[in-house]
Amino acid sequence: MTTRKPIAVGTDDSARSQAAVLWAAGRAERAGLPLVIVHVVDDRWVAEPYPFIGVLEEAGGKLLDSAALRVQDAFSIPVSTQLLTGSVGGQLAEFSGKASMVVVGSGGFHLGGTLADRALQVAASSEVPVAVVGTQNLEGRSGVVVGVDGSRESTQAVAFAAAEADREGEQLTVLYAVRAPDPVVDAGLTPGSLAGHVVEEERLVLSEVVAGLREDYPDLRVDQVLDTGKGPVESLVDAAAQARMLVVGSRGRGGIKRLLLGSTAHGVLKHLPCPTVITRIQQSKLRIQG
Repeated sequence: MTTRKPIAVGTDDSARSQAAVLWAAGRAERAGLPLVIVHVVDDRWVAEPYPFIGVLEEAGGKLLDSAALRVQDAFSIPVSTQLLTGSVGGQLAEFSGKASMVVVGSGGFHLGGTLADRALQVAASSEVPVAVVGTQNLEGRSGVVVGVDGSRESTQAVAFAAAEADREGEQLTVLYAVRAPDPVVDAGLTPGSLAGHVVEEERLVLSEVVAGLREDYPDLRVDQVLDTGKGPVESLVDAAAQARMLVVGSRGRGGIKRLLLGSTAHGVLKHLPCPTVITRIQQSKLRIQG
């Protein structure tokens, strides 16, 4: 049996969290990893004393048993369950330290917030990559798309996406979306050749990001795309409309460092085109490398 950390998937038995469990189980099977299915009893609305907390925990245990049986019927992987109590986002983020990846449904854990709020909370504070899964039909889809901007976070996202695409035999699309100065709108305000210079500079950034991929993954098909006509969120969502996976870093080079989740990652999760992985850089690593 493998000693590698399992993939953890949160469930509340909604349609999206059921889809997340199946997606996580499939990925765990292909990667040779165990799966742990997690349910959090949200106690935010339970005031002292808790006469019915036991009822909620019992229901959660039955939910986990049912989810585990569905996975065991369809996949040949070690499956365990974990029942937690507390803040859903906080508990899943804390549990992430025991996992290699956390998977959540895009609309799971809906109490007390909009559909993507819980996924955003987990993605913002998890110690490991977080995959957010919707109910899209992935039949006939292909390819892994990764967003870059030259930041350290996006370089890590490329590394994750390349390994994923290579393992799955998929093509990798490395996309950099940056708006160049408009020669009409900016007429008289900037040099006429500025737009061309900006595009060339950003094309170099894109090339540098993917420079080492051919050596590490000689059989990987890599497509470089520089999109100067759209913003990052729109460009990534459009590019991943028929992809099997989208990968983005938790923050980009333009992000405000005090924010745990950058605007691009936040925007993509609000318009989820396909299973989307938010990669992270450990803060301890940042201190060592900085």
